Amino acid sequence: QRRVHGGLKGLAAYAHHAMVLGKEDDQVYSFVYEVLSVLGKGEANADELLGYVLKLGEVNLRVMQLLSEGHESNFGIPTPSRVQLSPVPGKCILVSGHDLKDLQHLLEQTAGKGINVFTHGEMLPGHGYPELNKYPHLVGNYGDAWQAQRKDFSSFPGPILMTTNCLIQPTSSYAKRLFTRSAVGWPGVRHIKDYDFSEVVKCALECEGFEEADCPREHHHTMTGFGHKTVLSLADKIIEGVQKGQIGSFFVIGGCDGAKEERNYFKDMAHSVPKDGVVMTLGCGKYRFNKDFDKFGDIGGIPRLLDMGQCNDAYSAIQVAVALAEALKVPSVNHLPLHFGISWFEQKAVAVFCTMLHLGLRNIHLGPSLPAFLSPNVLKLLVEKYNVTPAVGDGAGAAKKLAAAGNNL
Repeated sequence: QRRVHGGLKGLAAYAHHAMVLGKEDDQVYSFVYEVLSVLGKGEANADELLGYVLKLGEVNLRVMQLLSEGHESNFGIPTPSRVQLSPVPGKCILVSGHDLKDLQHLLEQTAGKGINVFTHGEMLPGHGYPELNKYPHLVGNYGDAWQAQRKDFSSFPGPILMTTNCLIQPTSSYAKRLFTRSAVGWPGVRHIKDYDFSEVVKCALECEGFEEADCPREHHHTMTGFGHKTVLSLADKIIEGVQKGQIGSFFVIGGCDGAKEERNYFKDMAHSVPKDGVVMTLGCGKYRFNKDFDKFGDIGGIPRLLDMGQCNDAYSAIQVAVALAEALKVPSVNHLPLHFGISWFEQKAVAVFCTMLHLGLRNIHLGPSLPAFLSPNVLKLLVEKYNVTPAVGDGAGAAKKLAAAGNNL
């Protein structure tokens, strides 16, 4: 019951994002009402609730499709883009959260004002969308994932705009420079109505911004913008690489990041994928290793690390996997040398996990600690039917073992 409830919250968050972008489906809303009614009555047995878990995964797949279509119709098809990770001199604004529509309006309102805009956390994929990347004052990404925001926001010399969830209680060092928008807010923090960011712009002009001395001469970069349409445009090269033995395995490593050191399991896993392996990543879990983009290198011109976007862009990873299975003429995605390392934290990750179960995907390493709602009986079912494995201990060893076992095409 808690898994259905948690997943429903994640589905609703994605549906809200899609609605903002003009994409809705009445069947999604009908399902939400149905599930709330079932949970409210409290009469469903375990088998019925498991059915709702799988149905929730099916409906969430549709919601992620709507959100993907909304992003593309508003901002264009993602294209691979190199993103600077170090600051540049000048007045500045930092945008965190998930809402790319807010970022678009802010970029429009800051154009020509001498203000640089930086992304933070899950806003990083915004750099891959042509209608956002066309603004020259969208200069780079600053900081790490959501759990590092107190450190990142304190050191940032300008206002911060938080567009959706993942806001931590602000500290006094930046509370007066913090603004919230849409569904996110905090008592005492200024909240922006509609899309009028004039207060944020005013604050940016009053703040010091980055000085020349704050900015390193040598810049570091990562890359984003590897959505499913971009990756599938390389399908012929990928298929050829698999058939010639140049590509031996595929890993999807990502999800929600968090503060626990155990989450380095996924960093170790990513860095230990054999050199003939391709890593697709998404969500803020990528921050454990995305700064090392250049170290991953490429296979025949195909980057070994493909940042597919935000956590909802699990939809892109699914589309790529399905297309590869069809092109390689294998019975299902589970017959690919494909493995999943999923770091979960909150409701959106639960919704995505339900979608993976709905699709019957196997070989999922889930962690760093298993969700509290996974009872021993449910965990036994997931292990037996889906080969779900707790992502604890040796991430590097797990990557090598999985790659060796899955290299069978």
